[in-house]
This record gives sequence, C-alpha cells and structure tokens, in this order.
Amino acid sequence: MKTLLGLLACICVAGSAGCDSRPEQKQATPQPPTAGSGVAGSGGQQASGGAGAKTEGQTGSAPAAAGETRYVLVSHAPDSDSWWNTIKNAIKHAGEDFGVTVDYRNPSGGDLADMARLIEAAAARSYSGVITSIADFDVLKKPIGQVGAKKIPLVTINSGTTAQSEQLGAVMHVGQPEYDAGKAAGERAKAAGAKSFLCVNHYATNPASFERCKGFADAIGVDYKASTLDSGDDPTTVESKVSAHLRKNPSTAAVLTLGPNSAHPTLKAINKLGLKGKLFMATFDLSPEISAGIKDGTVAFAIDQQPYLQGYIPVAVLAIMKQENTQDLAKVMAALQASPKVKARLEAYGLAPVYGARHISSGPGFVTKDNIATVEKFAGQYR
Repeated sequence: MKTLLGLLACICVAGSAGCDSRPEQKQATPQPPTAGSGVAGSGGQQASGGAGAKTEGQTGSAPAAAGETRYVLVSHAPDSDSWWNTIKNAIKHAGEDFGVTVDYRNPSGGDLADMARLIEAAAARSYSGVITSIADFDVLKKPIGQVGAKKIPLVTINSGTTAQSEQLGAVMHVGQPEYDAGKAAGERAKAAGAKSFLCVNHYATNPASFERCKGFADAIGVDYKASTLDSGDDPTTVESKVSAHLRKNPSTAAVLTLGPNSAHPTLKAINKLGLKGKLFMATFDLSPEISAGIKDGTVAFAIDQQPYLQGYIPVAVLAIMKQENTQDLAKVMAALQASPKVKARLEAYGLAPVYGARHISSGPGFVTKDNIATVEKFAGQYR
C-alpha cells in the first residue's frame, strides 16, 4: 500500500512487500543510547533473525495491567514476510527508549479476515494505543472502528492513505504514499526511454499495492491494468509467469516489482531469458539479492520506504502523547524531533522522515549504485 535518502527493505505498501528469507547482516551496527527500562514486544531478541521471530503477544497476551503502558502493532504481513523484521526491531527500540511495552501481532498466513480478528482482539484489551496497517479499508474499517469506540489512540502505518487514516480517526499515518512512489519510479523509467512495462504484483490481495503500479503506468502513459501481473507469492510461480509474459511480449521495456517476493524470481527469469541489462528493472524495497542486482546493473534502483520509521515513530508518538498528556500534534511533533533518543536512532541508521502538519512520510527514497554501499550494511535490520 514515500522523498528521503533510501535504503532497503523487502516493501510492501502500503504495505508492503515481503522477502523469502533475508539473512541477518553481520556488520557491526552502532547502537544509540537507550533508556533500558522498556520491555519491547520482541522479547529482547533481534527480529532480523528470521521472519518467524517470536514476538510477545503475537499468539495472545493478557490485558495490560493497571498502570502499565502497553501498545500493540497489528500488521497484515504473513509469517513468511521478513521485510517486517525491521519494523519488529524498531518497535523493540522504541519500547526501550520510551520505557513502554510493545506487542507485535500478525495473521500467520496473511489472511485479512484473520487480521481483522486480531484488531478486534486488540480493541477488547486494555492497550494504551494501537498501531495498524490499512491493508484493505473496507475489510478493516469495522474492527478499527472498535478501537476508536473504546477511545484507544490509533496510529496507522504502511498501507492505506492519509485520507483513510483520518476517516478512521487515527492520530496520524506513517508511511510511503504508494501512488507517488510508483509515479516517481515511472518518471525515472520514462527518462530512460521506457514506453511499456510489466508490474509484477505478488500481493494483489492488498488493494493499495495497485497504487504503485498505477503511479508507474501514469508516469510513462500506459494502462496499468493491462500492464499488471497478479503473480502470487510462490517463487516458482512468479518466475514462470514473468517468463511467460516476457516471451509473449518481447517489446516490454521495463519491469517493476513490488518487493523481494516478486523481485527475486523476476531476476531469475530475466537472467535465464538473457535479458540482463536489456530491460529497465526497478523494485520496491531491498534485500541482498536486490542489492547485488543494483551493483551488477540488472536493477536500476530500489525504492526505499524506510520501514524502521513505520515501527519506531508510532510508538514514540503514542508514548509522548501519554507522557505529556496531550493530543496537540504540534507539541507532539516538536517533542518527537527534539528527543535526544529519537535523534540518536535516526542518525545511527541514516534515516530521514518528512514531518507534515499531521502525518509523517517515511519515503520514497531511491537506492542506486551511488548510495548502495552506505545503506546496505543495515539491510534487514534497521533499513
């Protein structure tokens, strides 16, 4: 379901997108000072150890104890989507920095009906705040409405639009405007001479994903529906469908993938067809395979939505609102930007949010050959 220095990810839109499996990076990473009094939902472990990393509260937890500040982040991502590991790490850090507890929950198979039930369960518990993606407005507006009915502060992230966020009564939305990100990518492709393209959509069940395809299509002046392939997320199937399309449509000038789940098998298809370097390929999010593609010239760029911000900032905002006992967003924004702990995190990982009057954009940024070395050392962990 996005203008800053970019880095990685495996994106979803709006939620975003996913990876098959992204190994943890081994480089030493600077650790900003933390409060040390928070207990985050990831149980004190680096979520980047794998997509199925255990997070406190994912399978159910008791209601928050009286006086305890406890938040929950409900995502639409299946367990297989390792892109969200960065967000799990982010909520852990925010919990430590602000002395709060953060649970992470998700539908194990990515089913939105299951996600809706998780949101309903979150509304039934005494959480101090709820953070959720808007993977499908129509499916989720009723359960999210239950959060508002209990006067639980809400922040939306990743998938969805700012207008939808406001309609749902959220404090703010933290994410990447999907259409704008797709259009910015398409403008780069157009400048390179592309007049046709294939959008490989591995998570067509998320309506916001099509905004990425539409933005790209509008930029180069073609019909996005005719250019979009519902590939599914099985790697073998994705590769087969992409190969078949490119053989049938040899004049295809560009390929846009919506994340590592579609980028990895698409890279294989391009290589096997002998089209490496002959197609303009771009993708959302980063992974080691995508980074390698950028370095060898197969991938022109990756669109980075800085997912760490989508986990860290909502927790920080909710914590500041509670600690300062205010709903004045101007005061909250000022406190957020002035926080030494927030500054330390952003500087350590090279992150740059765009602060609006109400909402915060986490992207897009573009990762190219020129900046890949700077950002890839945090790939899968904090970028």
